[in-house]
Amino acid sequence: MEMTVWEWFERRSFHHRDFCGLANPGGSGRQLTTTLILPARNVAGTIGPILDTVARLNERTGLIEQVMVVDADSADGTADIARARGAEVYSENELLPVYGPAQGKGDAMWRSLSAARGDIVMFADADTRDFDEHFIYGTLGPLLAVPGIRFSKAAYRRPYTQEGQSVADGGGRVTELMAKPLLNFFYPGLTGFVQPLAGEFAAYRELLCNIPFLTGYGVEIGVLIDVLAAAGLPAMAQVDLGSRQNRHQPLGDLTRMSSTVLRALARRVHLPEQEMPEPAAPGVWALPRHDIYRHAVATQDGLRLDEHLNELTERPPLTQVLAAGRERDSVA
Repeated sequence: MEMTVWEWFERRSFHHRDFCGLANPGGSGRQLTTTLILPARNVAGTIGPILDTVARLNERTGLIEQVMVVDADSADGTADIARARGAEVYSENELLPVYGPAQGKGDAMWRSLSAARGDIVMFADADTRDFDEHFIYGTLGPLLAVPGIRFSKAAYRRPYTQEGQSVADGGGRVTELMAKPLLNFFYPGLTGFVQPLAGEFAAYRELLCNIPFLTGYGVEIGVLIDVLAAAGLPAMAQVDLGSRQNRHQPLGDLTRMSSTVLRALARRVHLPEQEMPEPAAPGVWALPRHDIYRHAVATQDGLRLDEHLNELTERPPLTQVLAAGRERDSVA
């Protein structure tokens, strides 16, 4: 079934109230198991309330069979708080250790699939301060209640608050200034997604295990594009969750995130890594390193040029990794 963006937006955009029955005992009506995964880095202030919310929903419904916190070896006690609330806690560096230390959020998400047991896997950010039950059943709803849906993405308003002043839709700056213009230019079929970089999404585990994952902040846009290629737009949905408040990043960090989103999309449209010709005179310029992000800033002490390592690694589909491991074991 083919769909235009407008048709998709009308047929595949839902509201969390459409799935409020899932918050009642026996509300799912389908025999599918679910795993909730929370990638976490120094979120001691929010991980406890989030897991308490999950526990309250589970006491009534049993909607989530497995709750995982994949911790970036946080120094603030995040893992201890999660463990005390009954979550399965994993260090991101201990999952698939043959790949070395984890390279950010996307890598942690990819590694977490190796320990996930649910038919459906849901990811959610662990720094959300207003996390409610509808974040869970709303995101899962299309997969549990609408035939043919294999991927569901959260949509919401992003308020921005600073020094007591709040702007209703001032958040999500990388989404608005980088991701959406790029999707309009290269992937117009995905322009109906309100929050293409949302950390809350759910999909069949089999689907996620059969696509590659980009590390760091390239993961969300990479997953969105790869699911489109693997499953098609009609198998994708979005759910209005209302409003969501999480940590805001400094502008300097946002520019690096934007760079990673740009590079991630460039890989998917097969744009060549730009190479400059050798100069006629040695030393006039050097070939660019795309894992180095340079950021020129004006400060009170004068002008400064900063340089950051901005790695972007692509992990293969997990099914390939597991198949290779089984083949090595059989040979041994």
